[in-house]
Amino acid sequence: MLDREEVFNYVNRKYDVKPDYPWQTYSNFAALRHKDSKKWFALVMNISQDKIGLNGTDEIDVLNLKVRQEFIGPLRKKEGFYKAYHMDTSNWISINLNEINSINHIKDLIAESFELTH
Repeated sequence: MLDREEVFNYVNRKYDVKPDYPWQTYSNFAALRHKDSKKWFALVMNISQDKIGLNGTDEIDVLNLKVRQEFIGPLRKKEGFYKAYHMDTSNWISINLNEINSINHIKDLIAESFELTH
């Protein structure tokens, strides 16, 4: 199980980016942005499981990343990958961090999202 702090630590080491928390109402939703343009390349949210189609209402952390459209379908067939919650589902995915064992499994996807949003 991957937690949000591991994601934040990796992104800080790799891209020198720290999370910001732009919404008062959703104070635990963290945006990861490019330093120059301030565009998001990732968003970490705590949501209920049912928001991404899982059974139950327990709270989970999800990571939204932008990916190439041709990878959306194949990724969503893998464990832990879902239709993007609250984002354009043709360009973004939600990753349930509870279902990911290691940051190593998503490093390439973070890098791709960083590049696609630059």
